Amino acid sequence: MSDPVEISWFAALCDDDYEFLGVPNADLRSSWQHCRDIALTADRNGFDNILLPSGYQLGIDSVAFAGGIGPLTEQIHLLLAVRIGEMWLPQLARQLATLDQMVDGRLTINIISSDMPGQSLDSEPRYRRTLEFMHGLRTLLDGEHLEADGDFVDFDLDPPRIVGENPGCPPMYFGGFSDAAKETAAEAADVFLTWPDTVAAVGETIADMQARATRFDRTLRYGLRAHMIVRKTEAEARAAADRLISKLDDDTGTAIRNKSLDATSVGVSRQADLRDGADDDGYAEENLWTGVGRARSGAGAAIVGDPDQVVAKLRAYQAVGVDAFILSGYTHVAECDLVAEHVLPAIDHAPLKPRF
Repeated sequence: MSDPVEISWFAALCDDDYEFLGVPNADLRSSWQHCRDIALTADRNGFDNILLPSGYQLGIDSVAFAGGIGPLTEQIHLLLAVRIGEMWLPQLARQLATLDQMVDGRLTINIISSDMPGQSLDSEPRYRRTLEFMHGLRTLLDGEHLEADGDFVDFDLDPPRIVGENPGCPPMYFGGFSDAAKETAAEAADVFLTWPDTVAAVGETIADMQARATRFDRTLRYGLRAHMIVRKTEAEARAAADRLISKLDDDTGTAIRNKSLDATSVGVSRQADLRDGADDDGYAEENLWTGVGRARSGAGAAIVGDPDQVVAKLRAYQAVGVDAFILSGYTHVAECDLVAEHVLPAIDHAPLKPRF
């Protein structure tokens, strides 16, 4: 019996829900109503956590959405994406502590390090800013006095009062593939997130991160963000994958990929390489299909197959060190139900424990 893993779903706050990739559908566009339905479906289906992504031009605001959806959920944790630099550090700490209180300790944090809308910062100072914010947030949310004299975080202040009621920083999830990103994760993150890749490549990334974390005398958990297409038979699953991209043209896909603020990152380049190396049907290896990446700048591959194949693929990733999966699929409500029916019963997963 494998150890329990964390199984999370994805709420498409960032205008990323389609019946046919690249074909806008007003009913699937990011909105309070649609994203609420995704989150409540994942909660009802027993997923452990749900990623609330952050964009600017894309979709709706993650922090505002978390404040609305949190009290409507029963057991699921909220993996709230916050883009470092968008908010003043003391205010961000107060917002996070407030949200954590609203959901009775079911908040987790996805740290995003990318350019701000309308601004550009070189990689090295951008990750330095992220690292300083992560240390600052952890100090304040742990209920400790923050005394920092950094390039981006220069404060001498006590934590906001609300932190004192339930001190403790929610787990920080963080992903990135440049050397600066990996060093930031090794020093300050709790869960390192990687995008879809071959099982061997994911294992190599985890081994690399374990070595980096050891230098900081730290231990990380490891998560994989991937799409899912599971059907009763492999033929049905592959047909669903083909149907998803059946109306997508290359120009539209390129335009969608380029909308993201991280469209030129190392991680996105790796997803492009994975796609370029796939076979004629888009499979980089058995049951790993890269067609999603034709119209997506981030996680660009899906696990495709029948229930046994999909479960086996997840277990293969688990065997190389993954113990948290952030899954999604098109359409997000329908695929959430399919994964809950065909996959969750076969994967030993224990609900995350609220911090208080």
